[in-house]
Amino acid sequence: MIISSSKTFEEVLVSLEGIDNVFVIGCNVCAARLHVGGEPEVLDMCAKLKAAGKNVVGWALPTAACSIQSYEKLVEKGPGIQKADAILVMACGSGTSVVSMLVDVPVYPSNNTDSLGGRSQEQVIPHLCEMCGACNIQEFGGICPKANCPKGLLNGPCGGSISGKCEVDTEQECAWELIYRQLEKTGRLKLLEKIIGPRDYN
Repeated sequence: MIISSSKTFEEVLVSLEGIDNVFVIGCNVCAARLHVGGEPEVLDMCAKLKAAGKNVVGWALPTAACSIQSYEKLVEKGPGIQKADAILVMACGSGTSVVSMLVDVPVYPSNNTDSLGGRSQEQVIPHLCEMCGACNIQEFGGICPKANCPKGLLNGPCGGSISGKCEVDTEQECAWELIYRQLEKTGRLKLLEKIIGPRDYN
């Protein structure tokens, strides 16, 4: 699940300055689950844009904004897109990029893409993966320290945690506390003795 958060409406309005006819596209997967781009949020955005003097020519809610097959599919979902001077995408950066490739008018995001996360036991977990392209979470009990530790430490904790809580974000559990517990649970504490080198960017 890609974790996104909404920009302020004021930010959205600034990006749409000078544009009259706006078409809004949501996302019925990640953005909908996070309440930043599902149908209620899209309808709310349309109402706010209208109240701000914008002409909303329509809206669409594809299954996933990041996998829209063609411009024609968008027209099927919302014929008003053909009258748009700009498109506002209520999805992650991936969805916004896909829409940009399909249309001939400017495309603007209403969300910020924060991280790659997931959902477990009805709880959204915001930071699971940094999408670094060099995955080695097997060394850390399946918990990515690059994503979970604010300092991105690969070889143990910084020493600043207090009662298992991170010193940078005291509401968050120390990533290395979680890693230790997971390695202990699976009988692999020996992995803590391994020195992990920095990523090779060549």
